[in-house]
Amino acid sequence: MRGAHGGPRVLLRRLREVMAEPVSAQDRLDKIVVLIAANMVAEVCSVYVMRADNDLELFATEGLNREAVHRTTMKAGEGLVGLIAKEAEPLSLSDAQSHPSFSYKPETGEEVYHSFLGVPILRGGNTLGVVVVQNKAYRVYAEEELEALQTTAMVLAEMIASGELQPIGPAGESGGIAARRPLHQAGTALSDGIGLGHVVLHQPRVVIKNLIAEDPEAEIRRLEAAIAEVRDNVDRLLERGDVAHHGEHRDVLETVRMFANDQGWLRRIREVVMTGLTAEAAVERVQSDNRAKLMRQTDPYLRERLHDLDDLAHRVLKALTGGRIVPARDALPENAIVVARAMGPAALLDYERSRIRGLVLEEGGPTSHIAIVARALGIPAVSEVPNATSLVEAGDAIIVDGQAGEVQIRPPVDIEAAYAEKARMRARKQEQYRALRDVAPLTRDGERIGLHINAGLLVDVPHLDDAGAEGVGLFRTELQFMISHRLPTTSDQQGLYAQVLSIANGRPVTFRTLDIGGDKKLPYMDAVEEENPALGWRAIRIGLDRPGLLRSQIRALLRAGAGRPLKIMFPMIGAAWEFDEAKAVVSREVAHLERHGYSVPSRLDLGVMVEIPSLVHQIAEIATRADFLSVGSNDLMQYLFAVDRENRRVANRFDTLSPAMLRTLKAIVDGARPHSCPVTLCGEMGGRPIEALALIAIGYRALSMSPASVGPVKAMLLKLDAAHAARHVAELLAREGSAATLRPQLLAYAEANGIPV
Repeated sequence: MRGAHGGPRVLLRRLREVMAEPVSAQDRLDKIVVLIAANMVAEVCSVYVMRADNDLELFATEGLNREAVHRTTMKAGEGLVGLIAKEAEPLSLSDAQSHPSFSYKPETGEEVYHSFLGVPILRGGNTLGVVVVQNKAYRVYAEEELEALQTTAMVLAEMIASGELQPIGPAGESGGIAARRPLHQAGTALSDGIGLGHVVLHQPRVVIKNLIAEDPEAEIRRLEAAIAEVRDNVDRLLERGDVAHHGEHRDVLETVRMFANDQGWLRRIREVVMTGLTAEAAVERVQSDNRAKLMRQTDPYLRERLHDLDDLAHRVLKALTGGRIVPARDALPENAIVVARAMGPAALLDYERSRIRGLVLEEGGPTSHIAIVARALGIPAVSEVPNATSLVEAGDAIIVDGQAGEVQIRPPVDIEAAYAEKARMRARKQEQYRALRDVAPLTRDGERIGLHINAGLLVDVPHLDDAGAEGVGLFRTELQFMISHRLPTTSDQQGLYAQVLSIANGRPVTFRTLDIGGDKKLPYMDAVEEENPALGWRAIRIGLDRPGLLRSQIRALLRAGAGRPLKIMFPMIGAAWEFDEAKAVVSREVAHLERHGYSVPSRLDLGVMVEIPSLVHQIAEIATRADFLSVGSNDLMQYLFAVDRENRRVANRFDTLSPAMLRTLKAIVDGARPHSCPVTLCGEMGGRPIEALALIAIGYRALSMSPASVGPVKAMLLKLDAAHAARHVAELLAREGSAATLRPQLLAYAEANGIPV
């Protein structure tokens, strides 16, 4: 660029001086447009800011009629400025008025200007506004002029994001600027509850205080050193195989290494540094441009690359700042809502539980391990909130509705008050459930329903007392493996299981052996590439093929249960012979312990998780071999309908209260009854009152659920006549066996009979 005053670096230095002046935000913006126009030898410079109502408002201008400021507005997509905002792409024209999107605003007096250069003001990929320069002459703007204006837009983005600028006059009715507007985001409910608090970013952003470089050559050297450091760290981790210690997955690191060596990405950052930005600001600027482009892609593969580039940019920024990024957990407010792209269960457990009010994720389904841990900790959580980490700033007010799967970002006062009242109502309801804690779980006609809790962490087990549950119907042993940086030893496992049994204090605990594979990958074990992991090498299949792993766990369980009753259950059993093989492993371990003088459990019950439809047709064979059965309704539903429960397109296609599902569940309990083999259902289905009603009606007398679900289910069954419900459901299955679901009929039945669901 050949500006009158020496180019972009001079402009940036003068911008820094203006930014430091003790004047109002509007006065500062008015000075900035004058500076830009003078530096770029432009007759016009204008800044448009995106308002909360998604209209663009002219906030400052040098060259157009001053009376148009705060009066001229346009929709996103309207005119050239609106087109830039919508597409998040620069636009350079030698004759703006001949462009099909040109929109004439008579109050501005811009009809005499022909050439036009506009760039979006981006932050985190989100469009905050547009900055434009214009000239009367028909001219082509040089590439370096475009670069200078984009760099200037980054400075403007920080100013707009601060929230200092506000619409004036009638425009003020829009409710402020878009960067600070209230947002309502819909996601997927992970964990029930309502949390009101303030944003804590799990991976804190690097706060770039110095955007403008004194010495671009020195900044290039800093950039090269930071990128080399990132490459070396990733290479070292991959070569040492020390991935697990850092909680990283190998495939993530491989992708980071690939992008860290991408010459196009690196060249672009170097170009931006040479315009006068610091290395940090250049990385941030290029990544914001990438985010803007990739967020507008519909191809899932390309959108996934956004996360990979985000990861790389964060690593480079961390290297540039010498790793001085304060971990979010070190400065938690009293009412923290953690916002993250993705998280593992170990990361959530690192936070101070008493300060966490909620969790918001961009990734992670309702059956993911982070969801299980959030439910165990009683933290309201919502996932699959697109771009969540870029929509919030640390400290923003935020509300998480884990029941509806909704998030309110920077909520207005009335919304906040409504949710606060909703939270108070939930608290009152919980008090009512707590009052039922010691009431026997008997239906109106005297049927006793065993209510148990699902657990997987030590922190879960005290909920037995809180909920008034009879025992732990499912203890997921794999969570200990998921949150560990290395394979837990037999001694590690024994210690956990012994503590669980001690806290349970004589109440039964059913330990499920390691259920890994499929979607449950351990960071320190080599991932097995499979076309369809859900139908692949997982759970008992791994245990029988790698008996050392299974034997180690069985030995830990037997030693932990020495002298007391112990229940062990095997997951993913597809045929009776698999259970026979698993029992044989247990028999050998019992014999080993006895031979070496160790105490063994006073009673040992071995059970089967019924979750594969093939077992429904072998129920008599399995019920004669097993001491108990537990139905895993989540996986049974998935396999029965061939529906991937993590696939949003099909996950809700079939209902758990469909006739096919209810008949399958009834066949299990009916088939086990003649053999006096007790059956418990321990999937999510058992924790929802209307589903629990149907389960009791078809013959289930024991249910296991999240601790928070025990109260609502008990309140339901206390009002239920089990025999009457059984007759009604039998009639529905006979009469409406081809219906998609019996849910409406069952809800109507509950309402007619005063049963709270």
